[in-house]
Amino acid sequence: MSATHEEVTLAAQDGVQVVDLRELIDANLYMPFPFQRSPHASEAALGVEEWLRTWGLTDNPAVAAMISRTRPAELAACNSPTMDLGLLQIVANQIAYQFIYDDRAEDVGRYTPGRLLPMLCESIAILRDDQPPTTSLGAALADLHRQVRERCTPAQAARWAWNSREYVHGLLYEAVAQNHAAPVGSGLCRSVRSLIAGVEPFYPLCEAAQPCELTPEEIHHPVMRRLSRLSADAAVWIPDLFSAVKEQRAGGLINLALAYQRTHRCSLPTAVALATRHINSTIREFERLYAEFRPELTPSGVGYVEGMAGWIRGCYFWSRTVPRYADALAAPPLL
Repeated sequence: MSATHEEVTLAAQDGVQVVDLRELIDANLYMPFPFQRSPHASEAALGVEEWLRTWGLTDNPAVAAMISRTRPAELAACNSPTMDLGLLQIVANQIAYQFIYDDRAEDVGRYTPGRLLPMLCESIAILRDDQPPTTSLGAALADLHRQVRERCTPAQAARWAWNSREYVHGLLYEAVAQNHAAPVGSGLCRSVRSLIAGVEPFYPLCEAAQPCELTPEEIHHPVMRRLSRLSADAAVWIPDLFSAVKEQRAGGLINLALAYQRTHRCSLPTAVALATRHINSTIREFERLYAEFRPELTPSGVGYVEGMAGWIRGCYFWSRTVPRYADALAAPPLL
């Protein structure tokens, strides 16, 4: 089924012509959270460079170039602007690690999926069983686990490890999808994308930034779980809009905008406009639930949810300018 003309015209506001995907996203995305940036961004960037160099992760020039285009410390600074430098550094290091890990897993899973299993099994063994690493990626993950344990409470560190294991398992789903002959529809794409988003492992670090640990009743409340899901989905779908051109050229499948394009058999700008509608409804549901739930929350609970909202805001403002997604400016015009 093709998108209707009305759906296409909704991609522009008040008849203003959209000249590239970034302008289209800016014109249509609902973003109620204002821009913020940590004053420690430059220090965190230097820390990331040193940490990656220590574990040999940027010895490969292609990986070093990818990190330069991705700016993980800038993403951390936009997502977590009020964190102290120590905690912000963990966030920045983990973002850098996950970009390297995700890119490698995607390449291996697409071309030689059988080689993906040892890589993922090593990560699970480190996160679940404290097994010693056997690769440079594993050594970096073990060091991240150490940093989290030193800064977080045991319960927060356990949640971090659990969420990180779910992210690792999700990469198997992505590999299957990339190697399956049948096209991946928007619903299945969203399911896989939620597993590989890699956002929820950071939420225990948002909790660690609060004055007190959240109670089990608060952290496991059904509304809190829903807020977590909504914020993680919105946070990762927003970069999907900006990365759609890059992913399309690379043959990627697990991308919300590309899934809408396949489903509706429409142009990429139209698909981006339709995906943006879905993201807007997700952000609005997050806003509504948070407003209803906030009176029941402790001050630490409020700060925790604000940390979730920070990921929505940060992913948007980071995606707009990061060189990794500069291809969004090369997309064909909507009109």
